[in-house]
Amino acid sequence: MQIKIPFAGQVSNEEQAEWLHAINAVAKQFTLVPLSTISAASRKQTEVAVVANPDPDTFNELPQLKWIQSLWAGVEGLLGAKLNPDIAVVRLADPQMAQTMAEAVLAWTLFLHRKMPQYTQQQSDGIWHQLTLTTPQQCNVSVFGLGKLGSAAAQRLRQNNFTVRGWSSSKKSIHGVETFHGAGGFDEILQHTNIAVILLPMTSNTRALFNTQSLSKLPVDASIINFARGPIIVESDLLASLNSNHIKHAVLDVFDHEPLPADHPFWQHPSVTVLPHISAPTTVSTAATIASHNIDQYLCHGTIPQAIDRKRGY
Repeated sequence: MQIKIPFAGQVSNEEQAEWLHAINAVAKQFTLVPLSTISAASRKQTEVAVVANPDPDTFNELPQLKWIQSLWAGVEGLLGAKLNPDIAVVRLADPQMAQTMAEAVLAWTLFLHRKMPQYTQQQSDGIWHQLTLTTPQQCNVSVFGLGKLGSAAAQRLRQNNFTVRGWSSSKKSIHGVETFHGAGGFDEILQHTNIAVILLPMTSNTRALFNTQSLSKLPVDASIINFARGPIIVESDLLASLNSNHIKHAVLDVFDHEPLPADHPFWQHPSVTVLPHISAPTTVSTAATIASHNIDQYLCHGTIPQAIDRKRGY
């Protein structure tokens, strides 16, 4: 009889069923089942769980829990749940997600570079006017956050001939990409940015990183793409920068509150493109393979995959 591993998440019944089916199709040493179907006695012996936006109280029911396999790349919600520091949190590290994100970054960078927002407005106004076309080499794209997603995005942009720079909190090296780090590097790279692509993790250091002060250091007519987390940008400060025409356009896929409230000014703002958190959705098939492999290895060899650094938040 295979070991039962609990799945806990605040997701729809359809999404839960999809995850259970996908993971169980490839799991070798265990069966993934809803937490609600596991007895109280078994819960007290559970050492590993699979989670997707779980209720924080879930962990009180699993006193022997050693590690958690998240099905999402973002784990700030788990850290905010005051999780026992002895419990390792393993985020989803899916190569397919990096490629999906790189594709999205390229698509929306081209959207801005080829002046699609302006042409959309011209169509609405009935204006036939050809805007000046610049080459990708003349467009300075700065990627903020050089983890797996940011590095893949920077490389994809470079392959499409954009002038690419990158920034991270600590020093990183990417072939063909000029990189900056730390507070000094942050101020320097802002000054040379036509399109800022935000792919940073959500931490105490990145919260409100893009505010009135930092936004003002971007060149006039710079644009922003935020595919990371909403609170990294102060929404009111971004609105002020857009309204003053300092920032030309913002493509936003993440927000302080999701879904974005119906009365939020971003919806109707002519210089904002609102996306419903779709830049790099989890691919269930590849994520299921990774999650099941991690748990199989633990059950066979006691090996816990690389967990996040609690102090850094990622």
